[in-house]
Amino acid sequence: MTDTNKMIINLAVFGRTQSGKSSTGNILLGSTDFYSSLSPGSITKECSLGRSCHLHSFMRRGGQEITLQIQVLDTPGYPHSKLSMEHVKQEVKKALVHHFGQDGLHLALLVQRADVPFFGQEASNPVQLIQELLGDSWKNYTAVLFTHAEKIEAAGISEDEYLHEASDTLLTLLNSVQQRHAFLYDKGNWCNGQRIKILERIMEFIKENHYQVLNFT
Repeated sequence: MTDTNKMIINLAVFGRTQSGKSSTGNILLGSTDFYSSLSPGSITKECSLGRSCHLHSFMRRGGQEITLQIQVLDTPGYPHSKLSMEHVKQEVKKALVHHFGQDGLHLALLVQRADVPFFGQEASNPVQLIQELLGDSWKNYTAVLFTHAEKIEAAGISEDEYLHEASDTLLTLLNSVQQRHAFLYDKGNWCNGQRIKILERIMEFIKENHYQVLNFT
């Protein structure tokens, strides 16, 4: 990048149908770029890229204030109500090369509903998709985002209690990605402060990777 005071972060969201991928993308972007609604079937059928506005003085790096811009690739969920696993994989693979081929992917975000148990083949399908797309380095470039966290909060369950009672499948996944996870609470209108908090958490993960990217060229 020619502007050393500006940083563009590339993210891709993965997950099961109705897990909240598009909503997560909108939260990260601070926009409504991605269509999201309750539906009996899968809504997202094609990959699409959204870009956030510039977040000025978001962070400091090397003694300089950095302006941040987020790019989010929304992907079809799997299992999908209309598309096969192979179709979804090829669609996402082409989009990753097209959008992030030269600049690389900073992080894949596996979106998982906090109010839906994580175990069995259906839960492992999105993980398998990420593994096949990102290759052997997938563990270093993946984080888990728990959506609908307000529902476990309403049930009186803390984040620590939730993770303590989680399935062995979920705990194994979190260990694989070095405990990179965050909880998203939907409490009506998202204010900018809540959005910034999530982005700061994601930036911690990216910093742990020394801002390295996964390339697809």
